[in-house]
Amino acid sequence: MVDHFFSSPNALQRLHLGPLGEHIDNFAGLLFEQGYARQTARLKIGLVAGLSRWIEIKQLKISGLDEEMISRFLKFRAKHYAPNRFENSTFQALLRHFRKTNVIPQQKPFVEDNVLDRIEKAFGRYLSQERGLTQSTLDNYLPIVRRFLSINFRNSNIILKELTSQDITQFIIHHAHISSPGRAKLMVTALRSFFHFLYQRDQIGTDLAKCVPTVANWGLSELPKFLKPEEVECLLQSCDQSTAIGQRDYAVLLLLARLGLRAGEVVHMVIEDIDWDKGELIVRGKSPRQDRLPLPQDVGEALATYLVHVRPKCSSRRVFIRMLAPYQGFSYSSAIRDIVRRAFRRLGLHRKNMGAHLLRHSLATRMLHHGASLNEIGEILRHKLPQTTEIYAKVNIVALRALAKPWPGGVDHE
Repeated sequence: MVDHFFSSPNALQRLHLGPLGEHIDNFAGLLFEQGYARQTARLKIGLVAGLSRWIEIKQLKISGLDEEMISRFLKFRAKHYAPNRFENSTFQALLRHFRKTNVIPQQKPFVEDNVLDRIEKAFGRYLSQERGLTQSTLDNYLPIVRRFLSINFRNSNIILKELTSQDITQFIIHHAHISSPGRAKLMVTALRSFFHFLYQRDQIGTDLAKCVPTVANWGLSELPKFLKPEEVECLLQSCDQSTAIGQRDYAVLLLLARLGLRAGEVVHMVIEDIDWDKGELIVRGKSPRQDRLPLPQDVGEALATYLVHVRPKCSSRRVFIRMLAPYQGFSYSSAIRDIVRRAFRRLGLHRKNMGAHLLRHSLATRMLHHGASLNEIGEILRHKLPQTTEIYAKVNIVALRALAKPWPGGVDHE
């Protein structure tokens, strides 16, 4: 596979020198699969070949290749060559690839990290297997728990039975002040689930879930922010559809605006979720259930154009893929939020809440103004609880007040 990037016989011979030479073709194949440009791949392969020759000169063993050896090589390289911006990413990918293919032993984590990892994995299995929660929920819960444990134990051993209600209160008070109400509420829910999990398994002597304070939630005291229909259309048209990124972002924004999808639902969407025969989209939301939504014509056309003409070829089944190598699905929901924010910036708009949920609120508000009931809105947005949809009732009241006019002749209050 290395001959895909190099054609000179002399270059091919040099690249295969040293103890890593027999593995250079597999690494080149990995770069090809991930969609790297020819010039970038040549630089990365050259770095690995340089490492191989250095290992041979130093008479080191390939089995000892790890982060420390890479660091030593980079110090040597810095004395003789100009810095290469691909150094870190190249050698991180090389070590992952070699460990995955058993060329070198698996990395031995620090004891503290190992304990933390075990706790996080066990809690994750509990959430998915026993609670039936989705991966997007795990992506929200697990970082909160990890941060809580890291802050409370820092460099010391993790002894769960030493946790106290004061530890919990201090953590929540500190983070609630720097978080949005929704994020603070999520933090409380995640920690309650975690302590309930620990108590069930006798990891703590007291059910600390009862000690997690409630964060005030004034979500129903304010009207949800939303865009006017013409503003939504301007946002969509801000995407430059003559470019690959523009066509991808246009399809993403249409899913948010026309179907009210959550950012996480867009991130985790796979190609098999699109039922072209029935004109439906399978949505995997917060709960384990799968919902089917009708696929509007403009959304379907945008998805088809993106998938056929724009989406990079790769092994991932995710619908939306990074447009730069390595070609893979987005790691976090924040990628969708960034797409929305870039669209706002193109219009010169700077709003406080510029995330994907703003388009979800805008869809619900437009449906309400067109006569949809709260039950119908709840079905489209896939709310599990009717209380979640009740916030839009306030929008309806405001709309009625705006339409209300004084009775002809006024009212006699005698």
